[in-house]
Formats: sequence, structure tokens, C-alpha cells
Amino acid sequence: MKILVRPSLVGLMLLFHSCATVPVTGRKQLDLVSSAEINTMSTAQYQDVIKKGPLSANVEQTEMIKRVGRRIQAGVEQYMASKGWSDQLAGFNWEFNLIQDDKTVNAWCMPGGKVAFYTAILPICKDENGIAVVMGHEVAHAIANHGRERMSEGLIEQMGMTTLSVAMGQNPSATNQIFMQAVGMGSNLGMLKFSRQHESEADHIGLIFMAMAGYDPNNAPIFWKRMVAMNTGQKPPEFMSTHPSDETRIKDLEGWLPEARGYYKK
Repeated sequence: MKILVRPSLVGLMLLFHSCATVPVTGRKQLDLVSSAEINTMSTAQYQDVIKKGPLSANVEQTEMIKRVGRRIQAGVEQYMASKGWSDQLAGFNWEFNLIQDDKTVNAWCMPGGKVAFYTAILPICKDENGIAVVMGHEVAHAIANHGRERMSEGLIEQMGMTTLSVAMGQNPSATNQIFMQAVGMGSNLGMLKFSRQHESEADHIGLIFMAMAGYDPNNAPIFWKRMVAMNTGQKPPEFMSTHPSDETRIKDLEGWLPEARGYYKK
């Protein structure tokens, strides 16, 4: 009986000591993968995506993405420093790129601050304010360590209680697949969707970051209303979707605006 119980106790202890706290929201999350490990994997994957590109040849649009990115980065660094959390940005090597793709309405940020926008999302963004809404949201996924959390959950689900290095040694192919799914790169159709909880959390955190960067947070619900107006396709009900419904998202953003305005300086 002791032989059967001991592994469970070890597993419970490992889970207990492998928890991190999400900045801004304070939510506890599973943390079985180090930032250094997932950042290294992200850098390699990001460089592969950028190499395949193609990157946009539009200098003005590319510079706008990089300009907004640098401002969001500065806002993030300022916020984290004000809370005494600068150490959580260790290993971040920020990059902001615009990929030429007029069909994929998307943008994403991998762990370690690796950001990519697709040209198809720019008409919906309209200007720097819209880009800041999207940029803040996507960067928030990285700061909240949603990819690391999902990879930790994936390791437990598919390989039991084990570390990343052990998993790579035992089954590198499966482990790499878990990573690809965790950071949203497991689909040929684009980034995999985060959970509704992660999406809402990124909305909240992203609102703070765009305000810290000097962008009016009031533009966030305006952007999503614009997205709703452009989306004429059939959507599943919220309980069947990994994203909050448009109505819920807009309502939540409007509810967080008073908090975000406290960080906004023109």
C-alpha cells in the first residue's frame, strides 16, 4: 500500500510547489516548465516562422507594428518594475514583425516576447490605437505565461508528473507537439485558440498594458465592436467556444476601463 501511495503524495507535493501567480489578476496557475526552457523553444520556433514569412515589404506598416510594440514593451517593463516583478521578464528578447498574409486575420505573441502580426488584421485595427489593443492582448498572453501553463497541463495529461527535460528525453516528438499546441502553433490554419479564461485574462491584462504604453484604453471595446461588425459568419454559442462571446468580451472590457484609466497618461 505504501508503494502505491507514495508516488501520489510526491505528485501532490510537486503540484503544490509548482504554482505561479499571474500578474494583474493574481490567479494561481500550474508551473511545471521553466521560463528558460519554453523561451528557448519559442525562439527556435519563431525564427522558423519568420524565415518562412514572407515578411511585409510595406515599410510604413512594418514600422508602425514595431513602434507600437516598443511602446507596449516599455509599458510592460514599467508596470512589472512598479510591482517588483521585473525578474519575471528575465529571458525576454522582444521581437515585432509583420507577416504578409491578406487572408489570416491574426496576431500572436509567443513566450519570451516574440510577436507577429498578419497584414490581414490591419484594416480592422485601422490605426495605432487598434494595433495597441491587439498588441496589448497578445503580449498579455506571454506575460501571464499562458503557454507555459498549457504546456504544464499537457505534460501532466499525456506524460504524467514529469519535467520537460525528462519528457524530451523519453519522447521528444510528443513533447514538441505539446509545446506547439501550448503556444498555439499546432494548426496549419493559424494559431490555436486559448481557453475562455485565458482570453478574458489577456483582455484584462492587455488593457492595463496599452494604458501604460500611453494608448487610450477606451479604444479596446471600440475595436471589438468593429470586429463584431466585420464578422458576418455563423458563430457558435459562448459555452461551445474557447473565446468569450463578443458581447461578454465588450462588457468585461468596459467593466475594466475604470481600472485601466488609472494607468493611462497621454
